[in-house]
Amino acid sequence: MLRRTKIVATLGPASKDQKVLEKMIRAGVDLVRMNFSHGTAQDHMKSAETVRAAAKACGRTVGILADLQGPKIRIRKFEHDKIVLNVGDTFILDASFDGLGNQERVGLDYKELPNDVSAGTILLLNDGMLEFHVKKVIGAEIICSVVRGGALSNNKGINRKGGGLTAPVLTDKDKEDIKIAALIKADYLAVSFPRSGDDMRVARELMHAAGGKSLLMAKIERAEAIPALADIIEASDAIMVARGDLSVEVGDAAVPGLQKRMIKMARERNRLVITATQMMESMINNPIPTRAEVSDVANAVLDGTDAVMLSAETAVGDYPVETIEAMARICLKAEAEGEDHMIDRRTVSQRFSRIDQSIAMSALFAASHLKVKAIVALTQSGSTPLWMSRLNAGVPIFAMTPLPETLSKVTLFSGVHPIAFESKAKDYSQTLRDAEDELVRLKLIATGDLMVMTIGESIGQAGHTNTMKIVKAGDHKKH
Repeated sequence: MLRRTKIVATLGPASKDQKVLEKMIRAGVDLVRMNFSHGTAQDHMKSAETVRAAAKACGRTVGILADLQGPKIRIRKFEHDKIVLNVGDTFILDASFDGLGNQERVGLDYKELPNDVSAGTILLLNDGMLEFHVKKVIGAEIICSVVRGGALSNNKGINRKGGGLTAPVLTDKDKEDIKIAALIKADYLAVSFPRSGDDMRVARELMHAAGGKSLLMAKIERAEAIPALADIIEASDAIMVARGDLSVEVGDAAVPGLQKRMIKMARERNRLVITATQMMESMINNPIPTRAEVSDVANAVLDGTDAVMLSAETAVGDYPVETIEAMARICLKAEAEGEDHMIDRRTVSQRFSRIDQSIAMSALFAASHLKVKAIVALTQSGSTPLWMSRLNAGVPIFAMTPLPETLSKVTLFSGVHPIAFESKAKDYSQTLRDAEDELVRLKLIATGDLMVMTIGESIGQAGHTNTMKIVKAGDHKKH
């Protein structure tokens, strides 16, 4: 049974070995996330080679997501690595302090923070575990009262409740890392903390200037991003529902509703969406997930997410392979419980400006009304299977292309499975027959199965899909 929902795994010390990666890929990884917060350019180049070598050894296509660090809004280090703060304590965040922190104050990586806050501002540290109320700002010193205490250790992050920090989205490090992402031919480039569509447009310009062809992904993790969602989505190819920082800034209770809204908005605009953060967090140390984690993953699938993502679970966890196996099992079960057919009256009445989009929607409509086993898209750019993936016709979509970059990109499209295929035929009818024979050879369809196939009569040209054909496998050999 082919899984619709894709699995993204984060690379780290627990998963960087090629043999471990191979086990993870066989367990179900579709896309590997490389976290650019850690490692050098050489590390990233080596990791990309390892991922591709592991995928080749497994006979699979696996995409690569390069995730930019974004602005570091963090405290600096303590003399004894951590302190414990109690409710009512006074504590100073000091942008001018370069020494090691103590029980009274700590330095800041982000020197502009005193300009972004004032008396009454609420600051949340260490993913919201600690809460500070700003009493006053004197020069570079932010004098706070501890509202929620606890342990505070080196380099913990700072969020402002409700948003409002002005740190630039793309740091100098990010701009250099975009060049590295282009060099390793990353399939997706994730931009951290965008506040507007313009942030994504600047990132796209920088990526193109570096010679990269990555699809751009906006990580929605700032309060300011919520009012600008439509613009951010339009300026991106994909979004990530990054529930960690987002939860700290907008409040945890708001996140489930926002998750549903973001997934719906992305799909309606033909954009991809990943749901991320703490999906299987307990499996960092345990071999099975909690019941709540099972429900969380299943609900993201039922919401219509393209992919679910693992972070520390596969980067540093004790059970990276078992976590992926569990996630794959949950996705399949949730998909079986979900709606098989999502082609409704609104889809039928929708107007399309492009021929290839009309063909994609026609294929979905035909597939939902006939007992077909598969939809087959012969594609160059991947745009036809992308449109197909926005609705669930209840059957797998096979994206067949000779282009490695297209194969890698469709690894994130829900319900779409990449098949490397090249026909020497000059005639599109013969190309369709060759594709049909290849699917039978791979045992993805059987003789007698009904399929919907799409292709462009101008073979080899992107954006020229203009033909749909309903085919019974093996019929062409009878004539």
